[in-house]
Amino acid sequence: MSLSHEQRKFPSSLHFISSPSPVGAEGSTRRFLAVGDRRMAGTASVERVKDRATGLDKFVLREARGSSVEVYLYGGQVTFWKNNFGHQLLFVSNKATFKPPKAIRGGIQICFPQLGSHGALEQHGFARNQYWSVDESPPPFPVATSNCHIDLILKSSQEDLKIWPHSYEFRLRVALSPRGDLILTSRIKNVSSDGKPFQFTFAYHTYFSVSDISEVRVEGLETLDYLDNLQSKNRCTEQGDAVVFESEVDKIYLSAPPKIVIIDHEKKRTLVLRKEGLPDVVVWNPWDKKAKAMPDFGDDEYKNMLCVGAAAIEKPITLKPGKEWLGTQEISAVPSSYSSGQLDPEVIRRMHTI
Repeated sequence: MSLSHEQRKFPSSLHFISSPSPVGAEGSTRRFLAVGDRRMAGTASVERVKDRATGLDKFVLREARGSSVEVYLYGGQVTFWKNNFGHQLLFVSNKATFKPPKAIRGGIQICFPQLGSHGALEQHGFARNQYWSVDESPPPFPVATSNCHIDLILKSSQEDLKIWPHSYEFRLRVALSPRGDLILTSRIKNVSSDGKPFQFTFAYHTYFSVSDISEVRVEGLETLDYLDNLQSKNRCTEQGDAVVFESEVDKIYLSAPPKIVIIDHEKKRTLVLRKEGLPDVVVWNPWDKKAKAMPDFGDDEYKNMLCVGAAAIEKPITLKPGKEWLGTQEISAVPSSYSSGQLDPEVIRRMHTI
């Protein structure tokens, strides 16, 4: 994908630092670091670029050890995440349409104020179909995050109010840790002046890249109740010792633990998903028939992707005026010897670090 590097005036509150380091093979350009620890200048960067193929603006976050993330202003959507070992961990369809108002098929879609058809709005709500802005003055975060990050904001518009009559502010921080972990933190605030609360459902609809869906298993969801969207949202109980895939799956696991793992045997890689403020987990793969029916999805691409994402669906979030909700999803990649009942991923990471 070719990129056109443009010098832009960033909001002063983002506190970027320039560095003379070159980027890629396109010659010298400016690199930026979100200030938190000025000693890191020149080793991590946040850069705004325009994709020549799509004309859409996005931010590229890079960490010193080689990990990187791409975040589009359209949809506030992460479409690319490479870890320190150079592995692309997210799936984006080769047929994805980067043309608004169509959502980008893949990456991490922000589903708000509704997931799927669990409500009266369009599929997955409207946040993934709108242009977000750089948050010029983000309030302090209650928990520490990485210095390499970008803050985006989405506010209710007149068009939103016609279909969902509630005033909100949605702040999204996308952060890349020095270890290459990807952290998404959402903060949604009720700024209505009518004194009324509102409710919403939410999900980080995360498309992971996998080697072969038939060789993948998800651990941490065993014995849980789930809503099966293929059976009119019937409530069922997971019977297996792990979730495996032999046909179409579209399930919402309820009251899931804070840590879920996705084990990819062929790639010898395990993805560890940690969540906070989001009790549920969405698991989805369209399989062959549905894949062929989607114009922005390749016929055989279902074999190399799996959606697993933190969510709040069964019990909608209720926000009173002036109150704020926070939900976080953190993803890390570790060697495939790790599973949900074994060592902490940080311990394994140290074991494999020279």
